[in-house]
This record gives sequence, C-alpha cells and structure tokens, in this order.
Amino acid sequence: MAALTSAPYDAVVLDLTLPKLDGLEVLQQWRSNHQDVPVLILTARDTLDERVKGLQSGADDYLCKPFALAEVAARLQALIRRRYGYHHSVIEQAGVKLDQNQRSVWLNNQPISLTSREYKLLELFMLNKDRVLSRSSIEEKLSSWDEEISSGALDVHIYNLRQKLGKQFIRTVHGVGYALGQVEK
Repeated sequence: MAALTSAPYDAVVLDLTLPKLDGLEVLQQWRSNHQDVPVLILTARDTLDERVKGLQSGADDYLCKPFALAEVAARLQALIRRRYGYHHSVIEQAGVKLDQNQRSVWLNNQPISLTSREYKLLELFMLNKDRVLSRSSIEEKLSSWDEEISSGALDVHIYNLRQKLGKQFIRTVHGVGYALGQVEK
C-alpha cells in the first residue's frame, strides 16, 4: 500500500490475490484516499459478479487470466492516454507549447530546440503540471532499459531547460524535487 503513494505512477496493475490483503480492499482503500491513477486489474477471478465488483470498487479496466502481454500493454496505453488526454497532442503551459506527435516545442510561438532527454523531461513536467516530482521518480522515468540517468545529469538537464524556457518555468521544491511553476523566493 505504501508503494502506491510513494511516487507518481502513470497506471497501476493490480492482482486481486495478494499475500496479506485482498486486492479489492487495497483498491478501495487507495480510492478512498482520492487517488485517481488508472488501475488495471489482472486476475484469475473471472465470474461476471467478480468483474462487476472490481469495476465498481474503482478499477478502470479488468482483465482475466490467461491473457496476452500485447493486450495488457494495449489496455495500459489506452488507460494512460485517457488519463493524460493524449487525444490532444498539444500541451500548453505558461507560453510553452509541446506537440507530442511532432515532438516539437515552442516558447511564445518560437520553436525551441531540445535534446531528447530535455524533451522527455519537459513532457514529464507538463503531463504532471499539478504535482511535485521527486528526483528519484524523474530519474526513473528518464532512464531507459540500457542506461540510467545520474543525479548530476538530471541537474544539467533541468538547468538547460531553465535556460531555454526561463528560470521560472521549473520550480525547485527543496528536499522533495521539482514542479512547474514560479521560482520560490
């Protein structure tokens, strides 16, 4: 349960058969704390009553075992797309426009050149505009399968974004991480 609140997640995959708690209890407790992250239940419980109960308990989707990984991936992509409104491929915030389809960025209608990591970092901030992101969660999101991002590299990418977009665009939340917004005085 603590892992669910420790970092921002794009989606949660939940098995109902957990060692100490019933998965539906975990889901209900989590939803009662106003957590709105999409939840996909994967389970062997396949009766109609169980599926309805899972959805009524707060799951966004329900998939019974056995399943194909391609279907799990497609369902997760759909949940995440709906959550972030990916049907609107252009995200705007404080004069910055990010087009996810074109992978391009404009500041006050002027194109801005970003490296791949800077683009991913900016996209992460803009998709989480009302959240403070911890350093570890940012590093995890920016890391790829074959390479990790170091803490020093993250500082450099944030510095570069601030230089290109304005210092006020990314706010440091001391002891926690970073967020979009005004620089604290």
